[in-house]
Amino acid sequence: MEVKIESVKANPLLKRKEVRFKVEHAPKEKTPPRLEVKKALATALKISEEHVFIKKMQTLTGINVTVGVANAYETLEQAKLIEPEYIRKRNSPPQEQKEEVAK
Repeated sequence: MEVKIESVKANPLLKRKEVRFKVEHAPKEKTPPRLEVKKALATALKISEEHVFIKKMQTLTGINVTVGVANAYETLEQAKLIEPEYIRKRNSPPQEQKEEVAK
């Protein structure tokens, strides 16, 4: 799996960077898991994984490429104010999701 950042747009009003990315994966591989892509994006942007939220990932038909959009926030508090709850749940590890459902 190889993650390439296609564009980064700064959004100072919302204190975030809006990132468009492309993931190339091997022919026999499935679409990479969201958490793996999140970790790769955080490494590429040199920020904490907690500050990256993947909004959308879509595998293109007939080729082994997935394109997507993510937001990288300056602080976790800013992310909690702006990102909807369902996006935050999608971008958290599975064990955290189960704990939130139990509450």
